Amino acid sequence: MNASPLEAGIRANIIDVANKTLAFHTSVNYQVQAPLPYEDTHEDLHADLARISQQRYASEFEFHLDLYHSFKRVNDGHCGLYSLCYDSLYVTYLPLPLVLLNDEVDGAQHIFIAPEAFKVASEEFKDQIGFWQDSLPGKLKGQLASLSGAKVLLIDGQDPFVAVDENAKVTGSYQSFATRQNSFFASYRLDASGWQYAMGNFAQQTHPLIDSVELTVRRKNSTKDDTFTIPYRSRFGSGSKNFTDLGSYRRLNCKASQKTNGVDLYDHPANSQLEDNEPPAIAFFQQQPRLEPSAYYRRERKEALNVLLDGSPLSDIDLPGLLQPTPPPLNESYSVAQFFMLDDKHTGVLALGSFSAKNFTKFGESLLEGLLGLKEKGATRLIVDVTNNGGGYICIAHWLHRIIMGESDATVPQSGLDTTTRAGPLAQLIVQRIVSDNADPDEVLSYNPTQWSNATHHQFPASRQWLKPANKLTINGRKDAFSERLGQECQPFKWDAPKDRLFEPQDILIVSNGRCASSCSLFSIRMAKSHGVHTVVVGGKEDSRQEYCGTVGGQSVSFHDIDTEIKSTKLKNHTLAPPDFLTNSVQGLTWRLGYGIDDPSEPEEWQSHWADINFPLTLESVNNPYIIWKSLASKYFGQDRLLRVQEV
Repeated sequence: MNASPLEAGIRANIIDVANKTLAFHTSVNYQVQAPLPYEDTHEDLHADLARISQQRYASEFEFHLDLYHSFKRVNDGHCGLYSLCYDSLYVTYLPLPLVLLNDEVDGAQHIFIAPEAFKVASEEFKDQIGFWQDSLPGKLKGQLASLSGAKVLLIDGQDPFVAVDENAKVTGSYQSFATRQNSFFASYRLDASGWQYAMGNFAQQTHPLIDSVELTVRRKNSTKDDTFTIPYRSRFGSGSKNFTDLGSYRRLNCKASQKTNGVDLYDHPANSQLEDNEPPAIAFFQQQPRLEPSAYYRRERKEALNVLLDGSPLSDIDLPGLLQPTPPPLNESYSVAQFFMLDDKHTGVLALGSFSAKNFTKFGESLLEGLLGLKEKGATRLIVDVTNNGGGYICIAHWLHRIIMGESDATVPQSGLDTTTRAGPLAQLIVQRIVSDNADPDEVLSYNPTQWSNATHHQFPASRQWLKPANKLTINGRKDAFSERLGQECQPFKWDAPKDRLFEPQDILIVSNGRCASSCSLFSIRMAKSHGVHTVVVGGKEDSRQEYCGTVGGQSVSFHDIDTEIKSTKLKNHTLAPPDFLTNSVQGLTWRLGYGIDDPSEPEEWQSHWADINFPLTLESVNNPYIIWKSLASKYFGQDRLLRVQEV
């Protein structure tokens, strides 16, 4: 990784692209010093880039790591700088994923090696199990299975929560410190291919800072402590191209491809980008199922996305069969949306792993059909499990809110959040070219006024220069400018919605491990704050106040999208326009910011989203969604009311 020295031209190019693309990121000045309760977000990305532009690095990889971690410190899963040269080249694992459980002996919370650890590792890492078995010392050699379910007493000689909290400082993606703590531990998620197992940040890392870890544990049914060191092992990344030497590695993985940068849609139609049926680089980092290539390239109006990015693709490790829901999902299930009826015959479950699926139209239909199917089977209560849901299509989030809660002032005509976008000089020029010079006759660009409605939900006319006059603000002492408020963007929906609500708010639980982001946040926040639906975080640390979602945004895009807007309006040679990436890089950003429900004058991004319930996990229930659903249904439904704010 350190074999390639940092070239001055590469450094200058990446710094220039990043700085100029940040002009379109709505949160860059908010993130300099975020308000309570997110006070640990205080990162000035422009200052970071100025420092990095002058600092000495032994290699291009060290330079990239500094950029990577600087962007991570804004704790915003939409805003990142990633490289297929490094971030997707390999993923590093341990066979010992950890979980946070309530001890059946003393009732207190402790960290354990997941009870399913050996089952997962032996099936997923068949070629490495022998290596790990042999790495164990003394009587533990060959006894890796005996470590499953062991209580973790020390990690590298320290209280294990030191490691948890150190990881929370650097893992990024979520504003809430508690959610970043939860990222350390193993969990489950639903993918288009079925139930998957997320190893957690302890056992799966993109860029590990160490080669091995020392653990002190107490195995089940033992009174003695065992201390041992176990090494990490790396696996070639799914987004990487095979190579034979340094030259082929650099050529195939590190150089910009035809899909790295944007295109002029009126000079170089994006059809050519579809020829090899491969999605753009950003698809490898989006925390959603892979979409059809045509969904990424604008040949016509696209459905807007709000989706999390991370340094490595979603894992494809199967959730062990013994942990998967035993009753088959209902026939109306489709892709990332599975429907179940619990044994009590009253509680229906929607397990929703993402707000994206390959067929947008079928996805929306299936959500309505599945919920109606639950009602027909007698469901009067609903659990929506959005564990590890990284977002997806914005209009799917609005649609799900609308069909569950029926027609009301909170769902029609706006079932999402009002939004705004940054109104910098180059953005204003893009709109001016579209309006004055007819630079977008096919009406496919995101800056075209015909794409949007105003705050009273009336569509802009084609002549509306909607970024002028700009709404001027001072944020953390810095002058900024935003568009006027934008209203609803999804209605009328493509599907017919029932007039009446399908479930009463008090009969709904939204469940996750706190890792519900982007469009998942848009849905959960609206349900909780507009209707009083109760929210549950599963397995959070008891003395950390849990949030049911994070990384809200309003719409996420990439440099590729912004570059396409610039090139299509013939502004690429403008001094404010970022150059093309010379490297196979991806920059993500929040292009629209959603405004609050409790406080509409400020972004929802920086308002609190406290969960009502922090539900403890045990050796029996951890990573077993069906047992979790049954436990929640029996404990929390049927009561007159629940506490609106969890006790800490």
